[in-house]
Amino acid sequence: MSSLRAFVFPALLTALPAAPVLAAPPPSNLAEEARAVDTELVGCGTRSSLSSWTDPKRGIGCGRDVVVRRLNEIAARTGGRLQVIVDKYETSNQRTGNVPVHMENVYAVLAGTDPLRRKTAYVMSGHLDSRASDVMDAKSDAPGADDDASGVIVSILSAQAMAAKPGGYRATLVFAAVAGEEQGLLGSRRMKEWLAQQGYQVGGMITDDIVGATNGSKDRRPRVFSEGGPDGVDSPGRQMARRLDELAGPQRVRLVFRRDRFGRGGDHIPFTEAGLPALRVTEPLEVYDHQHQDVRMEKGVQYGDLIQYMDFPFVTEVAALDQLLLGELAAAPAPPKAAVLSGAVTPSAKITIEAEDDPERQGFELLQRETTDARWHVLRKVDRPGQVVLENTSTDNEYFAVRSVGKNGHRSFAVPCVAAAPAQPPAAPKPPGR
Repeated sequence: MSSLRAFVFPALLTALPAAPVLAAPPPSNLAEEARAVDTELVGCGTRSSLSSWTDPKRGIGCGRDVVVRRLNEIAARTGGRLQVIVDKYETSNQRTGNVPVHMENVYAVLAGTDPLRRKTAYVMSGHLDSRASDVMDAKSDAPGADDDASGVIVSILSAQAMAAKPGGYRATLVFAAVAGEEQGLLGSRRMKEWLAQQGYQVGGMITDDIVGATNGSKDRRPRVFSEGGPDGVDSPGRQMARRLDELAGPQRVRLVFRRDRFGRGGDHIPFTEAGLPALRVTEPLEVYDHQHQDVRMEKGVQYGDLIQYMDFPFVTEVAALDQLLLGELAAAPAPPKAAVLSGAVTPSAKITIEAEDDPERQGFELLQRETTDARWHVLRKVDRPGQVVLENTSTDNEYFAVRSVGKNGHRSFAVPCVAAAPAQPPAAPKPPGR
């Protein structure tokens, strides 16, 4: 652990490098590749988690085979750096009839290159399963072109792009397609357990769920959902969302400060409930005739989650945004362990930064924002952990945060400053025994 040291501003020393650009606009041919994967997944007829895992032509096992084959093709081109894992398990809840059922998740793991960071995993996930109007109906057609073949496509396209990066990433990346989302987030809960069993600490998680269509919306920005923390304002997932907004620009993403769509939920929730950094990405405008519906024509209206409603260039844009954020975080130093604010009823705010040693870290950035603002602004740069004194700065009027900056220019997400714990009064002496 680095020793703490106090220093006073103004008087700053080391300049920090600017953040590099990580993601170029997606190539146009990727949209056709996305369409090809979607066509294969839709061709399985249904991908209900309660359908067949063994039929190669119909059911969720058919969908699993599509994903495994695609990821294995990518792994072969990386010389084995990408490892494809099929995680088989049994689970149950009300939406399995309260009986244990077989399920499988697929993970493609790109191991980190840095011993300090390789046991930190950054995860992007889509759910492999689809559903008909009745969530227990495993026989009817449930194409799931958008919900959620689109999110699975984002994982596949991202694995392909990021596994090809020369030199890799400091931290580990996991590209997932999980089952059981429609049965109650079962595959995501299993994935969280599996990551812990493998000794990974989750550095950040994105679920891409319903990211395949724009449905005529003039605003093409995907919505990025993140919940607040215990104070209703800040959480690790909210900091991830702000970092994406900063990297991509508000013209490319729309931040929504909610855990999920009103009254609904997704695969990031098991992670947020555990206090882990997680967020959800969803298309700008949903059409409910094309979600959770039996395929049918009724009173001149076409129902069903069909490929004809997809916007494949949009899918590739979402993949590029995922790669931008998780690539940045996986290349950066770890966020600070803690940032403690003190100095109440004094003329100067004091911020104490705690962080593990990292030879690849250049320093830190202190951030601030008005309590009514959504976005952080860089206040100062600091070259080491310890206490920073901000002269003539009140602790009352703004929020403060700290983030790590690497020698390579990549930045972690922010860690909001929390109040110093109040001093505990000395314990009252015990009365003498009799």
